[in-house]
Amino acid sequence: MKRKNLLYFFIGLGGLIVLNVLAAQFFFRVDLTEDQRYTIAPATRRLLENLDEQVFVTVYLAGDLPAGFQRLRTAVRERLEEFEVYGGRNIRFQFTDPLAVNDKRLRNRTLIELGRKGLKPTNVFDNEGGKRIEKIIIPGAVVQYGGKETSVMLLRGNQATKGLSAQQILNQSVENVEYELASAIKELTAKQKRRVGLIRGYGGPAPIQLADLINGLQENYDVFQVNLPGQPTLQGLDAVLVIKPDSAFTEADKYKLDQFIVNGGKALFFVDALKSDTLNKASTLVVPQDLNLGDLFFRYGVRLNDNMVQDLNAALIPLNVGRLGDRPQIQPMPWRFFPLVNTFSDHPTVRNLDAVYVRYAGSMDTVRAAGIEKTPLLFTSKYTKIVNAPVQVDFNEARTEPDPASFGAGNEPLAYLLEGRFRSLYANRITPNDPRAKSFKTTGRPSRLVVCSDGDIPINDIDPQTDRFLPLGLDRFSGNTFANKDFVLNLVGYLVEPAGIITARAKEVVLRPLDKLKVQNERVQWQALNVGLPLVLIALFGLLHAFLRKRKFAGQG
Repeated sequence: MKRKNLLYFFIGLGGLIVLNVLAAQFFFRVDLTEDQRYTIAPATRRLLENLDEQVFVTVYLAGDLPAGFQRLRTAVRERLEEFEVYGGRNIRFQFTDPLAVNDKRLRNRTLIELGRKGLKPTNVFDNEGGKRIEKIIIPGAVVQYGGKETSVMLLRGNQATKGLSAQQILNQSVENVEYELASAIKELTAKQKRRVGLIRGYGGPAPIQLADLINGLQENYDVFQVNLPGQPTLQGLDAVLVIKPDSAFTEADKYKLDQFIVNGGKALFFVDALKSDTLNKASTLVVPQDLNLGDLFFRYGVRLNDNMVQDLNAALIPLNVGRLGDRPQIQPMPWRFFPLVNTFSDHPTVRNLDAVYVRYAGSMDTVRAAGIEKTPLLFTSKYTKIVNAPVQVDFNEARTEPDPASFGAGNEPLAYLLEGRFRSLYANRITPNDPRAKSFKTTGRPSRLVVCSDGDIPINDIDPQTDRFLPLGLDRFSGNTFANKDFVLNLVGYLVEPAGIITARAKEVVLRPLDKLKVQNERVQWQALNVGLPLVLIALFGLLHAFLRKRKFAGQG
């Protein structure tokens, strides 16, 4: 009997040794959660496994935090621990409370320093000892690598969403933790940048009106100003942006865009189907404009309509509503031609995105294009009205109460992502004698492009007092900064690298809130069950064990 037991012992011991050897040689992890919350994207994993130096992350979410921010802190810690698994010694992190000092002057100096790095403090209210108190929290981090550093804001709530609870807004931040951290690491570790061109030569915004967008692009890309009429081709660029042109493209330059896209180049078009001519200080006339791009878009699968959308979910503009004594009375009024777009598809580029500020946008339709997948990205709210051109836009309309019955057009798409092998607009139009025939391609490599029916989305405002550019998406009248910049940068990231870090934005963490009324009504019985049931089970197990032992040894002795 003893030999048999020893044999089993050594077999078990040998099995454990073999398992440990195999585990050391073949690394694997299994995520058993339903929403795969502990699984990081393949692109993030490749980024971490190929680090040459150490990445150090300082997270400013330590100390006594409200429950919601404790959940965010836990999510950040779990994600960084997962980063350590794949990055090894090249990933290190710490949590610190920058406000945990008694010296008020030092604390204020710390806040100013972090503010310069882009980490803005957040005021939150909490109950402590039955009293409502206000706390300052800095929900951000600083990532350092190779003598460089960048800041990451970890709180990403949708500021224009009505009806979302604080828990739901924080959940959006939890879902974006991996993307925000991985994007910062990629920015610091990039050895070779993709090349992005801004198409010039057909009017559009002044360089200072694109300054904030260019600054954002330059963090991850080499950015070039491309005078299209002066360039024979767009070869050598990975992506191009066409932003708010106001004159018609020549056929020669349209051909360059067509061949760039057909050969695998990526493109972003922010264009207006209409243009406005100011009649007086109170009104403007909006009429269709011909950019000579309609047939190109039609061939690729979309059409810009000659109209504008109005939305009850709109931004505010300052309006003179009368006089108070000898002074004009200026009040912010909703301007329904400036929708705050807060309805998105499930695509990673727009998932958990804050609202996007849109100005004088039009509706879009899709048309048949073989082999092209069309994904709408932005939508107006369901309270939308379509106004066909030509139309006289009277600014005094903001003072009138809208008729809700006329705003029933439903969600109108304002941007489409097109993916596939595009067929050239010039198929069967290039003759053998044409000098371009040798390099012409009817269809080529798979590509991607985005067409948006508002040219103002990527344009930042200018401070009229200092003549300096303002952050892209900043509404000077409300003080809110909308997600225009994030929207454009996400699109560029996806176009040039669809399987890259942007895929981390697809993560979804499902909230499973408790039924508060049921918890209140049944709290005592569930507490009694949780406390009493284990004791009852232990007592039953003890009685059963005693009974079986007594039965086994009865009659022995």
